[in-house]
Amino acid sequence: MVTRLPDVDVVLVGFGWTGAIMAQKLTDAGMEVLALERGPWRDTPTHFPTTFAQDELRYYWRHGMFQEASQETLTFRNNRSQMALPMRRWGSFLPGNGVGGSGVHWNGQTFRFLPSDFVARSHNEERYGPLPEDMTVQDYGVTYEELEPHFDYFEKICGISGEAGNVNGEIIAGGNPFEGQRSDHYPCPPLQMTFSQDRFAASARNLGLHPFPGPAANLSQAYTNPLGMQLAPCTYCGFCEKFGCGNYSKSSPQTTIIPALMRRNNFALRTNAEVLSIERTPDGAMATGVTYVDAQGELYFQPAGMVILCAYQLQNTRLMLLSGIGAPYDPQTGQGVVGKNYCYQVMSSVDVFFEEEYTNEFVGAGALGMVVDDYNGDNFDHSGLGFIGGGYIACWTTNARPIETHPVPEGVPTWGSAWKKSVRENFLKSTSVGLHGASMAHRSNYVDLDPTYKDRWGRPLLRMTYDFTLNDRRLTAHITPVVKDIARGMGGREIKVNNRRGSYDSMPYQTTHNTGGTIMGTSPADSVVNRYCQSWDVPNLFVTGAGLFPQNAGYNPTDTVAALAYWSADAIVNQYLRAEGPLVQP
Repeated sequence: MVTRLPDVDVVLVGFGWTGAIMAQKLTDAGMEVLALERGPWRDTPTHFPTTFAQDELRYYWRHGMFQEASQETLTFRNNRSQMALPMRRWGSFLPGNGVGGSGVHWNGQTFRFLPSDFVARSHNEERYGPLPEDMTVQDYGVTYEELEPHFDYFEKICGISGEAGNVNGEIIAGGNPFEGQRSDHYPCPPLQMTFSQDRFAASARNLGLHPFPGPAANLSQAYTNPLGMQLAPCTYCGFCEKFGCGNYSKSSPQTTIIPALMRRNNFALRTNAEVLSIERTPDGAMATGVTYVDAQGELYFQPAGMVILCAYQLQNTRLMLLSGIGAPYDPQTGQGVVGKNYCYQVMSSVDVFFEEEYTNEFVGAGALGMVVDDYNGDNFDHSGLGFIGGGYIACWTTNARPIETHPVPEGVPTWGSAWKKSVRENFLKSTSVGLHGASMAHRSNYVDLDPTYKDRWGRPLLRMTYDFTLNDRRLTAHITPVVKDIARGMGGREIKVNNRRGSYDSMPYQTTHNTGGTIMGTSPADSVVNRYCQSWDVPNLFVTGAGLFPQNAGYNPTDTVAALAYWSADAIVNQYLRAEGPLVQP
């Protein structure tokens, strides 16, 4: 039996960054908003107090804050000729679970996408000619200039620490000269750099590159955001990625928005509430609400005037497929849109080992780093290279957590006494320089519903079909030598190149930057939502998150995810509520 609950204006599915953003803006407009979060409640003083040990075994290796794979997972294969099998343990990426979602355990690296990233197809075709037929890259339908005020607001909500490079058209020394024009500086100055970043910056400058401090949601000083939330300066403990911050020094939904929301009479939150489907009118034209199950297995129908998907990218896509909204993508015909253009990131790195100098990598923060953008996006000439896109090169000191970090030079055994001796000798005297590259959409990479495996509620699991493409391999082959040149110039004893070869492997951790599946665009023929993140098929259904990206840029996604959420919320308040219906005519 399904219990019907009282109506609300808006129901949010998921309560991480985008859920908090949507709730803030829509309650500001006077709407009654209910958020449904399938995981537990999490708050800073209760779950991450400074007196609580940052347990690497509990939070990383035993996945204390991540989605429980025994309850829900996905199946994976590299290509359609293979049988997809369930992922029994998270490895390559780590979906969050509970209030705050992945915004609790992120590092805090907060980049704006480049202006050219939003027009990746038209920009590249205009400059270099037609793209390969199987490269399904698209324009977003929204521009950097339209999103700029929302980037600025989110950075002020978070108190981002950084050095601006382009404020109102003025190029500022020490910042990123390639970034899109900004309307204001970062709210806080950059973090204090360490030995490794200083060596990286000097080497990069010697090569004619333009190093700048990575924009960080780890605060360099005390800060009060526009909602009155007080944040504290970072203590460089380094337990950011995969951990919650008890010092109020890493911006997360818990430290920037949620405490203000919980005081509002027109906002409510239900935890341990897993949404099973989006319900619609008999003709399928409008959403009527959602059906969810609570921790006791009881079913509820939550009616709402508007449904907004704010869960993780993989979950948003799966929920639309399970609910039959939009045509599922078919890679054989190229038809359909839901599940299309799944993308990830392309990574490589070079370790640097010093003889006498101590890097002390245990002193760090999630976004403590120096970056060069000379090889990102279309910041360099791609003529004749056979690929588009690029990536940033950076030296981050995020913390050499002892169970996770065992830097050893080339030729050292992977276990035994020689390996232990090398770890002891190099642990305090090494660092790494990395490439964080774009992932361009390809016809063969997508997600759909698995025909064999089901979850505990009898619903098909999501199936991921993904492998690195020729574009990915050429991108890595072109830029990794630059990473090596910077690493060599840092004055170490030796270097070691870590370049992932062969097919994509779902086990070793890379990034939690899964994108695509619910992509935005200018036509219902090739996108799931319009430029305002509104479903083409169901106008009172909106979608947030990195699933909107038609392809993935060379940056970390969170700043752009947030800007798109604010952009969509603004359209809901100032356009949709005045005349409910499609905001863009197909």
